[in-house]
Parts: sequence; structure tokens; C-alpha cells
Amino acid sequence: MNQFELVAEKREDVGKGASRRLRHAGKLPGIVYGTDKETMMLTFAHNEVMHQLENEAFYSKILTLKIGKDSEKVVLKDLQRHPYKVQLMHIDLLRINENEALTMRVPLHFINEDKALGVKEHGGVVSHLLTELDIVCLPKDLPEYIEVDMAEVDLDETVHLSHLVLPEGVQLHSLLHGGDDTLSVASIHAPKGKTEEEELAEAAEAAEAAEGGEVAAEGEEEKDGES
Repeated sequence: MNQFELVAEKREDVGKGASRRLRHAGKLPGIVYGTDKETMMLTFAHNEVMHQLENEAFYSKILTLKIGKDSEKVVLKDLQRHPYKVQLMHIDLLRINENEALTMRVPLHFINEDKALGVKEHGGVVSHLLTELDIVCLPKDLPEYIEVDMAEVDLDETVHLSHLVLPEGVQLHSLLHGGDDTLSVASIHAPKGKTEEEELAEAAEAAEAAEGGEVAAEGEEEKDGES
């Protein structure tokens, strides 16, 4: 099981100017809040956080936040990225209470796609209509991901929210708030035919080839006439 640790320093200097200076120095400004404790402004080593983010589980896992000699359990609640640079701008962490339910977004992992009835027997194609879901659970029940088993899905069939097998203690946030359990998660459909652009490109290639053949034939005729 992956364990993640974030090391931070408390910061007093706040504001846009201060955050800009931190980023120039290779630091990442952040914040931690929740569980009736004071909201604390923090600073992280930018590249260390970037390295942690390479692991998908980091986004939906209980993290250990270390500030000096103190440590506490948190989850990632928000991450702001630069619009075009490979750079983080700000990180938000939420303290957890082991006895209070969390709302977290977790990824979907699709399994047995190559063995699905609609794929193996009918040559269908799988479409992922959702890639993540918001769930509600106690911290101890927080899963890294939710599996979507495609094995029994046939051609022209759809997996809905109601079909998902959730881990014990986990509920879907949308369904707790009046959402529709028939919302589509994935489907298998027949391969689409060639697009209009592909057909036009093939027609153009065929015409070009035919034109090349005609030019070659004319050249042969001229040679025959000269001889």
C-alpha cells in the first residue's frame, strides 16, 4: 500500500507578491484547513510535490503532512496548475477526522475490456463516458479507485451507475443528492465507419494515382509514336 508524506513549512508572508517570490525560489505555496483547527499557510518543495503527483493514488489517498515535529492526516482537495507551464501554483489540503465522512473524487479503473462479450465476440469498441466519480465515505474506507468490470457487457450495452459494485462503506455523492443512477459510465458499440474526411482523402489519393497512371500511359504512347 502506498504511503505518501508531504513535508511543509509554515509561512507568515502571504499575498500574490509573496507567492510569486516563493515560486521563483522553487517553492509551492499551499494551505491546510479543517477539523476546527486554525487554517495554516504553508510552503512545500515544488519538485517533491510534482514527483508525488506522478502516482495516481496520491489524489485519493490519506496523506501524512509533516510540519516540523508535528504530523497530521490530510487529503488533497485542490491543486492549481499553471495554464501552460509544467508548474504547480497552489495546493489545498484538508485535515481529516476519522469519524467524519469525506467527499472525494476517485478515478475509475476499467477491467476485462479485452475479454468483454461485445469486444471478444462482436469486435466492438469500448467507450469511457466517465473517468472519475465523487464518493462519500469514512477515511478508513477511502478507496484508491473504483473498478468497472466490462467482462459481461455485450455489443450496444451500457454500464450505468447502478451497475457499479462499490467497496464497503462507500456511497456515490450524486446519488445521495438526488442524482440519476441510470447515468452512463461506459458502453460498447460497433466500430464506426470511415469518416467523411477519411473517405475524401482516400478518393483524392485514388484520383492522384489514376492521374499518374494516365500521364505514364501518354508518355508510353508518345514513345511508340516516335519509334
